[in-house]
Amino acid sequence: MTPEPEKPAFYRVNLIIFIGLPLAALILVPLRGFDQGYGGLLWLLALIFLYLNGLSITGGYHRLWAHKTYDAHWSMRLFYALWGAGALQNSILIWASDHRRHHRFVDDNDRDPYSAGRGLWFSHMGWMLRRYKSGENDLSNAADLQRDPIVMWQHRHYLALTVAMNVALPAAIGWWYGDVVGALLLIGLLRLILNHHFTFFINSLAHYWGSQPYTEENSSRQPGIVFSHLRRGLP
Repeated sequence: MTPEPEKPAFYRVNLIIFIGLPLAALILVPLRGFDQGYGGLLWLLALIFLYLNGLSITGGYHRLWAHKTYDAHWSMRLFYALWGAGALQNSILIWASDHRRHHRFVDDNDRDPYSAGRGLWFSHMGWMLRRYKSGENDLSNAADLQRDPIVMWQHRHYLALTVAMNVALPAAIGWWYGDVVGALLLIGLLRLILNHHFTFFINSLAHYWGSQPYTEENSSRQPGIVFSHLRRGLP
């Protein structure tokens, strides 16, 4: 009897980010809310952060860098680099390289990093939790991005930037507002989890739910009105 192949090892850091943080948000955000509540300004700022993260992934990571659909002034590129780091979806270089491979090898389970052919869970977030061969970094398709000084600056300092945008900035806002814990929970944690899954749904549900008016050669679909509005901008 042939033994089953071993499953790839887990990315421990990714488990904390994509499993641990949502569980923490599910428990801590309501507990703090029932106990002390959250100010309206914190909710508004969390929505603004959420919008800016989504805009930077949509307009920056996706349209500007992955697909090169337009050019942008260095100040706008820096804006996208900072708020994109706050989305905690990897550096521009790695994100755009993965996305280019996704388009080139769509639904190819061996080469598409988040192939829908491997299931809804895999395409949503499972591909980021284990060391799958299809998810190994291959930057050979991103030589142009490696010549972009802002892309490479963000890539080199990605960890510091994402901590600054997700922890230091919300904490500073909370200190100014008089509620550091509330700001960290709403602007730092809950906003981050929502941003993650709004993006991940494009890779998962948008390949399972909806019509296929243009082609049936791959799994990409045109979902309902609300979801298709998101899909036009996200990956």
